[in-house]
Amino acid sequence: MYLQHLSLKNFRNYLRLELSLSAGITVLQGDNAQGKTNLLEAIVFLATSKSLRAHSDRELIHWLAHEREAIPFAEVSGEIQHNGDVTRLRLVLTQQQRANAQPSIRKTVAINGVRKRVLDLLGILPVVIFMPEDVLLIAGSPSLRRRYLNILLCQIDREYCRHLEAYNKVLVRRNAQLRDLQGRQPDPHLLAYWDEALINHGAYLLHKRQAVLSRLDELARAHHTTLAPQQGRLRVVYRPALPIENTPAAEAHQLSLPLPQELAHPPHPVWSVEQWRALFTTALENARKEELSAGVTLLGPHRDDVMFLLDGQDVRLYGSRGQQRTVALALKLAEVQVITEALNTSPILLLDDVMSELDAQRRHRVLDLVAQVPQAILTTTDWADFTPEFLAQAQCLEVHDGVLRPVTPV
Repeated sequence: MYLQHLSLKNFRNYLRLELSLSAGITVLQGDNAQGKTNLLEAIVFLATSKSLRAHSDRELIHWLAHEREAIPFAEVSGEIQHNGDVTRLRLVLTQQQRANAQPSIRKTVAINGVRKRVLDLLGILPVVIFMPEDVLLIAGSPSLRRRYLNILLCQIDREYCRHLEAYNKVLVRRNAQLRDLQGRQPDPHLLAYWDEALINHGAYLLHKRQAVLSRLDELARAHHTTLAPQQGRLRVVYRPALPIENTPAAEAHQLSLPLPQELAHPPHPVWSVEQWRALFTTALENARKEELSAGVTLLGPHRDDVMFLLDGQDVRLYGSRGQQRTVALALKLAEVQVITEALNTSPILLLDDVMSELDAQRRHRVLDLVAQVPQAILTTTDWADFTPEFLAQAQCLEVHDGVLRPVTPV
């Protein structure tokens, strides 16, 4: 499976682009701010309907579209080759003007010319992207790690994405109900419906997150040992935002999450959806008074986190920048395997100017992976990041101000 053609209209700094791609390796070279990352972002957007960096979809529409187009829009479309069949994807962002209000953005999806839901898009074009800022997956806020998990799981499990969308909607309504009940004598029946919906959708998210993190832990640990055997033993630990320990449900199911001091033991078996549902139910019952006082839902997947530990020490707090970067790389290498196992096809690998930040050993490990996937697209500011032998087998393109042209590096 590979992306054989990419078409952009008014996307970021690309007014128009028609780009034919081949299987194997493509290298994009150019100075900073010329459009290399924007092109990778377009591929991720085509695959997931999500932007890598934009806070709003409106930021994806080229600023000139607001002057030249009667209705400002951006379009990303592509053709995916898979076992001789071609699938055509098309995403369009259209600015909708509303009276006395800020413009909104409408997102439409078409697959082979037929209007579809965003959910139908997921998994058709699996991608893994590695960027220098991915070190923030380790060092940044929990919201970044939750977003990472959601994008990964939505690519391999559409049911997860459906539950995630429903959970977020229920969360908004439940929070509104909690705010409305602040300072009043609570009626236990008023929250019952929202509790049940939150638990049903949340339990599925908790189960799938634990399952994928258990596999990522196993795979990333092996990759990290290869990349940096001297840095210690890596563990990837799921930290759900539930008071797991010392609850009746936990005792009833004899469950306990691995704590840092227990990391010498094998990972705990993945809990079932029913087990998570029982734990979530007990946790919400115990937190009722506190949530009514706060006027907000305090427990659930929307507050989950992931810990990365080296010999039991939190890499976010105690790891060097180099250690955090190596852990992030090990995680991304593991992600490729997780997607391949789940979908029985390798994802497209996108590497955004990461080679210059890696030492020789880590470069070699990354290039080994590049050789194993059907398609890899790499960006760089300097052709010298790659050997002449590597470049000789790649499609090489120069990027300048949103325009691409084929070149032969000297």
